[in-house]
Amino acid sequence: MEEDMLRGEMGPAVARAMELLVALGEVFEAERLVPIEGAHISGVSYKNLDEAGLEFLEDLAELGAKTRVRATLNPAGMDLDLWREMGIPHGFAERQLRVIQAFQRMGVEATCTCTPYLIGNIPRRGSQIAWAESSAVAFSNSVLGARTNRESGPSALASSITGRTPLYGYRIEENRRPGAVVEVEAELKGHLDYSALGYHIGRILGSSVPYIRGIPRADADSLKSLAAASATSGGIALFHVEGVTPEADRFGEEDLKGLERITVEDGDLEEAVSSLSRGVEDPVLCLGCPHCSLEEIWEAARLLRGRRLRGRLWIFTSRGVYREAERRGYIHTILEAGGRVFRDTCMVVAPLKEMGWREIVTDSCKAAHYASSMGLKTRLEPLKGMVEEASS
Repeated sequence: MEEDMLRGEMGPAVARAMELLVALGEVFEAERLVPIEGAHISGVSYKNLDEAGLEFLEDLAELGAKTRVRATLNPAGMDLDLWREMGIPHGFAERQLRVIQAFQRMGVEATCTCTPYLIGNIPRRGSQIAWAESSAVAFSNSVLGARTNRESGPSALASSITGRTPLYGYRIEENRRPGAVVEVEAELKGHLDYSALGYHIGRILGSSVPYIRGIPRADADSLKSLAAASATSGGIALFHVEGVTPEADRFGEEDLKGLERITVEDGDLEEAVSSLSRGVEDPVLCLGCPHCSLEEIWEAARLLRGRRLRGRLWIFTSRGVYREAERRGYIHTILEAGGRVFRDTCMVVAPLKEMGWREIVTDSCKAAHYASSMGLKTRLEPLKGMVEEASS
């Protein structure tokens, strides 16, 4: 069947996708292709794609490309409905909508979120998937126990069209073993601390697989923050947390002997935060990188109840989470306080400079890292501190 695909017997779009995967497999010396159960595709914002990327997607859709497995989509560069309220230029919006339409013609779900696991795309443990989006890759490998490499947007799309992926990297049992031991002695009080922990670990270990000790309990949102930050600063795609993540119990003391060991103290977290923080005067306060869960929106609504914001507070989430938060009244509370809640996008992939932004405050090391690289001034602050700042 795979040879039929490559020869073009299933159409030119399938052949083109298979050619990409075969070339990728040759580069990484994969012994064969394997079936996948699902895909998550990045490279959605027109800000990153530009005209060449848009033309590629439209050409592929015109060739009749169709997904063979469930495929969801990463954030776009704007809220697909409320882009005018965001201050998105009309020309950008027109092209962004064409990007979404091209994906939809191929059968990709226009979920536009970096947290597909919060809206029902939850791969089972041990399943082979093809996910792009670094934070989702780290979460799916580490917290869900699925198997994926850090795919690019084109390779994840090619896998969704063929239902195949090259067998190499984190898809192989042996490559999921720890490469270093991290002893956490720092106190982790909130999501920003987990984000700072991930950012620090990523900077030190690069793309190694850390086995993390000293975190007896961690909720999904804390692990989401850890995954996003460690993938940002160092390219970590898999970590194990002793007593927490599903594959950690496979490894005993014998497996950890001889590995690099690092200790993380409170000062290390403080340094990670300070490295991404600058003085700001009139920032936009941002929550939702990765996209907010229902619990995080509830917490924002709880803190905002009865307040009136003087500063700008923008919250980013997926449409699925938004609908449930709206049903429960959380969105109304946030809007009543003067905050804003947008879907489909975030502060990393939106064209912030074209929107007139120059400064942000966020609780995400990932967001601060990328905003800084775009030339914006950033400061890190926990959600409670952001709310107090905006309403002071």
